[in-house]
Amino acid sequence: MTHPTETKTAPKTALVIGVTGSFGGHTAQALLKHGWRIRALARNPELAAQKAGIRTPIEWVKGDAMNPAEVMAAAQGADVIVHGANPPGYRNWRGLAVPMLRSTIAAAEQTGARIVLPGNVYNFAPDAGAHIDEDAPQAPVTRKGRIRVEMETMLRIASVEGAKVLIVRAGDYFGPAAPNSALGWQTTRIRGRIRSVYAVGPAEVGHAFAYLPDLAETTARLLERQAELADFEVFHFGGHWLDRADELAASIRRVTGDAKLPIRPFPWAMVYGLSPFVETFRELIEMRYLQAKPIGLDNAKLVAFLGAEPHTGLDAGIRATLSDMGCLPEPAEDHSMFAARA
Repeated sequence: MTHPTETKTAPKTALVIGVTGSFGGHTAQALLKHGWRIRALARNPELAAQKAGIRTPIEWVKGDAMNPAEVMAAAQGADVIVHGANPPGYRNWRGLAVPMLRSTIAAAEQTGARIVLPGNVYNFAPDAGAHIDEDAPQAPVTRKGRIRVEMETMLRIASVEGAKVLIVRAGDYFGPAAPNSALGWQTTRIRGRIRSVYAVGPAEVGHAFAYLPDLAETTARLLERQAELADFEVFHFGGHWLDRADELAASIRRVTGDAKLPIRPFPWAMVYGLSPFVETFRELIEMRYLQAKPIGLDNAKLVAFLGAEPHTGLDAGIRATLSDMGCLPEPAEDHSMFAARA
């Protein structure tokens, strides 16, 4: 029992930039469950609040991630800044991703907050292998990969200039409340039913996937122990390593109950043909190598620190994702962006 003269510790505050996105939204949800206060930066707070749900306990702040002064103002009093902002459709990474991160870094250096960045595998060469650890050399072969290395270098420098950093690196996202996740572009859908699954690379090539609720819970658990973290800390999230790419289609077949669900070649010829006119297609071509080589992450450091990595079974994760997409015959569960409600 708390003594009347004792004061309770105030909840920690996280500023989330990109709260309506996949990583930002799920991480905010996980932090709410752990008792954090969530403050969210949004260009249109009213619209963002509608998407999150009117009962979601969020302090909305009007602002733009490209505006350093607005990010600085929103970060006052925050313990953590979750930098989930990402240019949509791979577009204009150079012009958007770096300036947005620069705004976050300036705010973190001034407030002493820890920046949380979702890392990816773009930093590594195609032959990096299926067990990449945190100390592996970063040798990107694409423009976006070089930008990601530049961003992480910016964060490393910031960590000696007043900010703290946590990078949680993961594979391809899937999960509910993630419209741009892997299942969105690796399936075809007609009238709310999955009609086929795309084979985007050779069936025998393994691939890493990250179920977003597990990734977000991992991030929240790491932040609960941030006093034990170095000023610049990187953890690799193992997620689901599929030894064969066609294991994803096999899971979708099991979940939908359609053992004959077609597996079709991805329409790369169309993507190449339209790439001069569609920027997203050009960017997709640049990253095609990720489907041709087995690139996965070693989570030994993470498991040693947390004791275990939160892990939802593949079929259960696929079921929740397809349910949220409205692609299962049974009524979908409530997988709104924030499960936590006031």
